[in-house]
Amino acid sequence: MQMGGLAMEIYNKLVRDKIPEIIKSNGEAPITRILNDLEYKEELEKKLYEEYQEVLNSSGKERIEELADMLEIIKYLAKLENSTLEEVITIAKEKSIKRGAFDNKIFLERVLKK
Repeated sequence: MQMGGLAMEIYNKLVRDKIPEIIKSNGEAPITRILNDLEYKEELEKKLYEEYQEVLNSSGKERIEELADMLEIIKYLAKLENSTLEEVITIAKEKSIKRGAFDNKIFLERVLKK
């Protein structure tokens, strides 16, 4: 997009804290604003979906990077619920003990009722 002779790219998305500084170091001018709590939650949710799509479309080391991005988003979604990533991981471990994990690759097709 052109604006007064300047090129402009529109993003309208949540970015990591250091991205504006990186943009400035490239000689460009980021235009940002601080989100309110509801906007922040909604943007984290959008970002989680974006990262999920990137996980599906990647493999190898790139997939690990995308999974790390998802984990970062989960950490901040947990924080909005007054929790921590560590607590989420603890609950995941407890559920794994109680209900099992996904090690055996079990695919439930149907259940026959009595």
